[in-house]
Order: sequence, then C-alpha cells, then structure tokens
Amino acid sequence: MEPTKELIDGIERDRIARARQMSPGAKFLAGGALFDDVCERMRAGIRSQFPHEDDGGVNRILKQRLTRLRQVEEHGIYHPAGTLDEQQ
Repeated sequence: MEPTKELIDGIERDRIARARQMSPGAKFLAGGALFDDVCERMRAGIRSQFPHEDDGGVNRILKQRLTRLRQVEEHGIYHPAGTLDEQQ
C-alpha cells in the first residue's frame, strides 16, 4: 500500500511545525546530527557501489564526493531550492 499525497503532506507539515518550535541551540545540534546521518547513508551507498572497498576506501570516496559537492556549490552551479515555505 502506497502512502497518499495527503499523508505525505501531513507528515511534512508536522515535521516543519516541530522544527519551528525548536530553540536555535537545538537546531544547531540537529544540523550536526543530520549531517552525520547523511554521511552514514552516503557510506552505505558507496559500500553498495564499491563492495570491495574497506572502511578507509569508503571514507576516501565519501571525502571526494563531499569535496566535489562543495566545489559545485562554491562555483554557483548548485542553488538550494529553499524550504517548502519559501517555495509557496
């Protein structure tokens, strides 16, 4: 059973409401946790793509990819889409 658009939209509205209630300090700490979570997901993807790599190799590829993302952003090729509130 696939989730409905209404369910997905409701979950997103709840997530946004919770984020708005967070203190600036909590938001700052959540940013670090979010980055850690994303890095773990990227590592999982790298392990899937390169199953022969050890942890050192996976971290090297992760660092290369993060460096490339930063380069793209710094050269103005990447433009953040903004939040849902900014898009409406």
